[in-house]
Amino acid sequence: MRKVYHKIVQIAGNVITVEAENIAYGDLAEVKSSRGTSLAQVIRMLDNKVFLQVFAGSRGVSTGDEVRFLGEPMKVSKSDDLLGRVFTGGGDPRDGRPELTEDLTEIAGPSVNPSKRIIPSKMIRTGIPMIDVYNSLVESQKIPIFSVAGEPYNELLARIAMQAEVDVIILGGMGLKHDDYLKLRNTLDEHGALSRTVMFVHTASDPVVECVLVPDMALAVAEHYALEGKKVLCLLTDMTNYADSMKEIAITMEQIPSNRGYPGDLYSSLAARYEKAVDFEGAGSITILAVTTMPGDDVTHPVPDNTGYITEGQFYLRNGRIEPFGSLSRLKQQVNDKTRSDHRAIMDSTIRLYADCLESREKQSMGFNMSAWDDKLITFGVDFEKHMMDLSVNYSLEEALDLGWSILADNFDKMETGIKSDLVEEYWPNK
Repeated sequence: MRKVYHKIVQIAGNVITVEAENIAYGDLAEVKSSRGTSLAQVIRMLDNKVFLQVFAGSRGVSTGDEVRFLGEPMKVSKSDDLLGRVFTGGGDPRDGRPELTEDLTEIAGPSVNPSKRIIPSKMIRTGIPMIDVYNSLVESQKIPIFSVAGEPYNELLARIAMQAEVDVIILGGMGLKHDDYLKLRNTLDEHGALSRTVMFVHTASDPVVECVLVPDMALAVAEHYALEGKKVLCLLTDMTNYADSMKEIAITMEQIPSNRGYPGDLYSSLAARYEKAVDFEGAGSITILAVTTMPGDDVTHPVPDNTGYITEGQFYLRNGRIEPFGSLSRLKQQVNDKTRSDHRAIMDSTIRLYADCLESREKQSMGFNMSAWDDKLITFGVDFEKHMMDLSVNYSLEEALDLGWSILADNFDKMETGIKSDLVEEYWPNK
């Protein structure tokens, strides 16, 4: 039997303080108040004082209410019945179906020893040319989508979930508007992807502590499926909301703030989640693709700034497109030479010509005289944006590479592309 405490010494926001002994960080507790029984989690310990974040909020909690520690941390089910289900950040069903209480596993466990990791070498095809051709997503990679509010990053995640060649999708939503959550769920359901998806969703109206739990919930389930040999893609949105929830809790705890009010352990907290990306030897893999919104489009903001040190590249989402010049997959060279012999040539030549196109457009907007070469570049740029940069398209890698050749042939002569003659002879379209 766990000891019951009948005195709460302090209530600050949704954090209550109890004097207790033999309690571990992250343990759960039950708080009985006039509103009923609600869960709380240990978020700080100082001498014999234990600080708990109440999931349902502290409204209705008084200093004389009971607190009973459960002696265990937060757990999530690893049952095979998880697929197709939607849960809250606290692990409760959001889809109206029964709660899963069997095969529980602890969340927020340690990441895999770096010395035991396999070098990433397998590509994850998404059907999106700006990823597959130009910044290939690699198994066990951790990579963010840098964006600003208003960009269709959730729509992009939904498209990746529908089209990615993986076995299981784990989607963790943090601070989502209810409409955004419904749109994500309905989109996956309508396209048949929900049956291989597990969703942990925290909406803006849910308790703050549940937002902090979402990545740990999602990644604990991802580890379970990966150890069973599954290729798992974990999609997280939005890690800035996760960091803001950390900041809100830290302010309530009166911790000394760091840069722009964020807690001093922001980097280690982000790294602990991103480092769960791994390729298990003899089993499956976990790949993490996470949205990080940049307030004011400021990449030096603490959240994207710290994220850039941890992850292996980034996708910049601007004006509804993946920006080709700011985006980078640092692992793409691990797979580009294993796809098709013309992959790197198409990637390099089309991006170089598109950069020249932007310079020609600038000349045109400033009223300079335009050459025939400038006209070719501008026409090429229109075709490139329409067929390769549009996020609504869905091509296999081979189809996208063939399309790249077709766009080049429509706008240039063979000698104008700068591609090696042996590749031109092999792949140039016969018009």
